[in-house]
Amino acid sequence: MSQSPQNTCKMTAATNLLGEMCHLTAQSLTMMNTSEHFQVLKLLGEGSYGKVMLAVHRKRGTPMALKFFSRESTSLYSFLKEYNFSLSFCSHPSLTSALGIAYFTPSHYIFAQQAGLFGDLYNVILPEIGMEEDCCQRVVSQLCGALSHLHSLGFVHRDLKPENVFLFDAACRWVKLGDYGMVKARGTRVPEVWYSSPYCTPEAEIARGNRDNWNGSNDNNNDTKEDRGKQSKSRVWVFVEPSTDSWALGIITYAMLTGTHPWAQTSSDCLSYQKYIEWFQSSKGPVDETDVWAEHKQDVPGTIEAGYDKGGYAPVAPQFTCFTPLAHAFFHLLLDPSPQCRGHPEDVLRYLGGDWMTDVERARLEKERKKSKEKGTVKEMEG
Repeated sequence: MSQSPQNTCKMTAATNLLGEMCHLTAQSLTMMNTSEHFQVLKLLGEGSYGKVMLAVHRKRGTPMALKFFSRESTSLYSFLKEYNFSLSFCSHPSLTSALGIAYFTPSHYIFAQQAGLFGDLYNVILPEIGMEEDCCQRVVSQLCGALSHLHSLGFVHRDLKPENVFLFDAACRWVKLGDYGMVKARGTRVPEVWYSSPYCTPEAEIARGNRDNWNGSNDNNNDTKEDRGKQSKSRVWVFVEPSTDSWALGIITYAMLTGTHPWAQTSSDCLSYQKYIEWFQSSKGPVDETDVWAEHKQDVPGTIEAGYDKGGYAPVAPQFTCFTPLAHAFFHLLLDPSPQCRGHPEDVLRYLGGDWMTDVERARLEKERKKSKEKGTVKEMEG
């Protein structure tokens, strides 16, 4: 997808500015003792990079999240890049921003950022149930804004998942996308990486089995003999594009609505993914969003439940029969197998406000949520 000269200049300026800020910050980074300046309260999260702790500034009383990066596994430049990116390019209300505090200890690099006191999105998605539809649409709306902001600056997040969406209230009325360790400028040349996950894009399969391949489940025993035999496959180089974030937005939305994933991995040998591809390729969807809404308002009993698109055009992939035609159009927009044709986050806004789940599925999920709450209450009483 071509870019205008104005956008290209804007993106180049942003990346150059980020590099310059890293250079300047490196000269002023100082050593500090965490306990002297902060009261550390609890662990908020951890990963391969290190950990995030909830803390309060001893003098100001300001709550914040301290992100610790192990100096053994993190380069100074990588640390400074994430810190400065969060500090200067994340002014959107749905992006987690740094608070202007960065320092190091003998073992860690640390910077302070806004704290999501209500956990992350992963913790509120009930397995096999998901979350309420209106709550899901609130999150989608905010993520669209966050991603559109990053893309307008020429950056791609590349790691959108529930664990990286932080809650600033219990009802998801205010969420923020965070964790910028994977962020790259659009057009950056990187080695393609395939991993066993629905969040992996279909275009990444060309790198399956090469030396950059990793298993998203961290379970190497799941590799087939064919996969292990391809480890010497040469590296595949690609250019970073926003379509990667669009795909992840589609997958995370499915997870929020159902508490599951549409397929185990995005690959040609995954049956559930192939069912989706067959439906996608054979569907004759509406021409534009106005037709989608017109079709959505028509009540054609039994068509979705029977496994067919309204209009009887093509069998719906089994894992998508619980959704309305409006939601089908939403998923087809973001989960287009072709990255060049994949929709943008701002395009998603036209699908908000309508019903995404069928009446039958909504009723079923309400019963399951009620059962889940009752079980939780019993466990609390027993405890």
